[in-house]
Amino acid sequence: MEEELPCPLCESASTLLYHNTQRTYYRCANCLSAFLHPSQRLSFAEEKRRYELHNNDVHDQRYQKFVTPLVERIVAKHAPEDQGLDFGAGTGPVISKLLKDQGYQISMYDPFFWDDHHALEKTYDYIVLCEVIEHFYHPRKSFSLLRSLLNPSGTLFCRTSLFTETVDFPTWYYKNDETHTFYYHPQSIRWIAEFFGFQRFTITDDTIIEFSLTD
Repeated sequence: MEEELPCPLCESASTLLYHNTQRTYYRCANCLSAFLHPSQRLSFAEEKRRYELHNNDVHDQRYQKFVTPLVERIVAKHAPEDQGLDFGAGTGPVISKLLKDQGYQISMYDPFFWDDHHALEKTYDYIVLCEVIEHFYHPRKSFSLLRSLLNPSGTLFCRTSLFTETVDFPTWYYKNDETHTFYYHPQSIRWIAEFFGFQRFTITDDTIIEFSLTD
């Protein structure tokens, strides 16, 4: 009998999506997300070792160009005196650098490299996560935390590659990263917005998501 697993985001039933010799993926019938079987997730130590292999030089122009669309959205919506959080800043917190270069106030948090729990004891006008949410083992819990860290008029900026109907999952490059465990569909984004009380959300190029607590 085919195994059914609860979706880590909306907790609805899911069914087998794809299986190869190394990994097994399921798809939620409700929010349409896809996710890795929980037993195949990396350990904390294994995951950290993978991240330490990343070459995230904050001065690398290609890396800066990659995050520029997020930085531009923050600058368009928030003033330098607004309080921001770079969540999942990683080994090369380039978003924080680019914003600080423009006089912005931004803190950093990362469970592997910037594990400052004082950063999680404050609230922020905006939070930015670049290529982070696909790493969440428990996305419902993680988004609940993020929502609790936002001020009443706050904004949540995310970047990830969405799993849409145009994606051929067996050949999709994005699933090949061992640290990627959860893949969001546009319906998943809508579910997050409605469940956590965001007034508005936008999706740009199937990669950039903006959740707003005000219209």
